[in-house]
Amino acid sequence: MVATATRPHPTAKTYWLIAAFLAAVTAVEIAISYAEFLGPAKGVLLVTLGVVKFFTVVAVFMHLRYDVRGYRMLFLFGIVGTLIVFAAVLAAMQAF
Repeated sequence: MVATATRPHPTAKTYWLIAAFLAAVTAVEIAISYAEFLGPAKGVLLVTLGVVKFFTVVAVFMHLRYDVRGYRMLFLFGIVGTLIVFAAVLAAMQAF
């Protein structure tokens, strides 16, 4: 059985809106990188914004938002597995 899309794919307008959103988030990231008053929170904010941009690109440009649920689960399984391996390597190197 061939998997079919569960939602209609985005229009050109949607792609332009997502591009504007990503540009705005990037501008905020650049502003945060120059903000001296944030201290240690700067890293947390930058990582959080990076994760938001990552999932936006994956959802829209890789069409995972519009595909069947199984594809999303496979992708998330890979991401979680990667994070577990990454944490295990950091722990083995005593980086914590």
